[in-house]
Amino acid sequence: MTDAAASTAVSDQALAFAKALIQAPSVTPDAGQALDVVADALKAAGYHVERLVFSTAGVPVDNLYARIGTASPNLCFAGHVDVVPPGDAASWRHGPFSGAVEDGVLYGRGAVDMKGAVAAFLAAALAYGAPAQGSLSFLITGDEEGPSIDGTAKVVDWLAAKGEVIDHCIVGEPTNPNALGDMVKIGRRGSLSGLITVEGRQGHVAYPHLADNPVPRLVRLLTALTAAPLDNGSAHFPPSNLEVISVDVGNTAYNVIPGAATAKFNVRYNDLYSLESLMAEIARRLDTAGEPYVLTFRDGASESFLTAPGPFVETVLDAVADVTGQRPQMSTTGGTSDARFIKSLCPVVEFGLVGQTMHMVNEATPVADLTALTAIYERLIARYFATFAA
Repeated sequence: MTDAAASTAVSDQALAFAKALIQAPSVTPDAGQALDVVADALKAAGYHVERLVFSTAGVPVDNLYARIGTASPNLCFAGHVDVVPPGDAASWRHGPFSGAVEDGVLYGRGAVDMKGAVAAFLAAALAYGAPAQGSLSFLITGDEEGPSIDGTAKVVDWLAAKGEVIDHCIVGEPTNPNALGDMVKIGRRGSLSGLITVEGRQGHVAYPHLADNPVPRLVRLLTALTAAPLDNGSAHFPPSNLEVISVDVGNTAYNVIPGAATAKFNVRYNDLYSLESLMAEIARRLDTAGEPYVLTFRDGASESFLTAPGPFVETVLDAVADVTGQRPQMSTTGGTSDARFIKSLCPVVEFGLVGQTMHMVNEATPVADLTALTAIYERLIARYFATFAA
């Protein structure tokens, strides 16, 4: 087979995998059928495949870990096959689970986020085969779009408990804002949400001396909290950002002073803070208002992390440049991802498709982008083992 024919065969396989994954409806956390597609392909290629079901949150979540080879280095492809609900199916150009291709564009829920990248993972890894030195592995979850309790977080704990070593990881989240090759994510900001409660005493607005209005006190607290920026950013991160997202008194009347007032906030923070130091800074700012309050933090907060530029990051950047002709920007912007769990095991970098249609009606990706992403992952595998298994 010529190089051109081999390349066409790999890109055809990537598209076939993407169609099969989209056609396996897997609205979070019901991802079993889509994981079957991944498991069957990897088993047929000689991977040792383990299906891992966790249900600590009360709903069984299906996950997969697969590996070929036993030696280090172990390069892992990580991602998810669960998707958000499609919304109004009648509003889609093609059915949300059709996997239809029209004018060179693949349609379907998960095409971008992130069944397309999982399909590219599979096609690239199967084309490469078993590494002569080292291992290739897959960590695929069904709980990224949901609570993220019984997915990657639990698989990471399972891997650590059994002594499984992953040396480096690529997560296939849609990282590119406009065109394939724009951006890789070398880190993510942390996320912390909290609730401020101020107690008062309900009463009639005509008799304020008999009541205690909590609203002005909450306003003073929020002013103290937001009066100054948290920081000015760091070498690889933008400034931390605190947003007040809700202020509520539960009051529908105009003649009643409320008995309590609450405010919800979220902080996306950089590597200048740990979770503990950020909590302390928030409490310190609130204390300067001199008002009584109760502060509670929501479960599920995440730490920021950074995979510092070095040989692994350069390997990813070079692979992207090999195919697209441009070196992508290194970024830490955006929301959270399952990389926040994997970073406890190994250095992790994210690179996937263009994210403009993720979670939208008519989610879609050009087939050309899927083909190019597969070629990038192929180059990445080859460069990785040439660098780290030499």
